[in-house]
Amino acid sequence: MRLTATLAGLTLLAASTAFAAPKTYQVTGPVLEVKADTIVVEKGKEKWEIAKDKDTKITGDLKVGSKVTVMYTMKAATIDVKGEAKPATKKK
Repeated sequence: MRLTATLAGLTLLAASTAFAAPKTYQVTGPVLEVKADTIVVEKGKEKWEIAKDKDTKITGDLKVGSKVTVMYTMKAATIDVKGEAKPATKKK
């Protein structure tokens, strides 16, 4: 019985890490520009252009000059594999 419970726990742990959501990041700063599909936020001296769509949840009045915190994830649009990786050579 104890072995079954342990195996079930390990299976659930492995499944939860395998299907975990992608890591979430954030950027905070004043809004420089708002368009239908993007928002530009200034972080330090950098301008961050972040895509948004109909599923983006916006709370409050989003306008230029507002201070915002944007939560985002990184998602690959395309991945091009250029060939087989060359095996590393050992140095003597």
